[in-house]
Amino acid sequence: MTDTVHETTDGGGNAPETPIKLEATSEYDDLLESHNLVLLEFVTSGCGICASMEPVLGVVARSAPGAVATVNAGLVPDLADKFTVRRVPTLVVLQDGEEVNRLDHGFQSADTLVDVLETHAGTEE
Repeated sequence: MTDTVHETTDGGGNAPETPIKLEATSEYDDLLESHNLVLLEFVTSGCGICASMEPVLGVVARSAPGAVATVNAGLVPDLADKFTVRRVPTLVVLQDGEEVNRLDHGFQSADTLVDVLETHAGTEE
């Protein structure tokens, strides 16, 4: 079952404490309406690095500002195309619906992702 998007417009405080699995473009749209700061991870089935990122994203969701979401690029190709995803995992940081950072060079630590989100949370207007 897919986690539901929590109703909030802030970048952090009320963000879900577990990653949200987006299974449709409409769920992505709802996420952006509810959260100013989002870490979006694109994965595919059978990707070993993507699987190893799962517990890391759980830590990030609990400790960083913003919402964390995952998208299976093979199941939601429109979103993968929108972000020109060429490899997985690709992590995209969105602030107010705009891409502000991208990490697409393999495994990323929780510390790195938390730092990136905290940096962008500090730049919200």
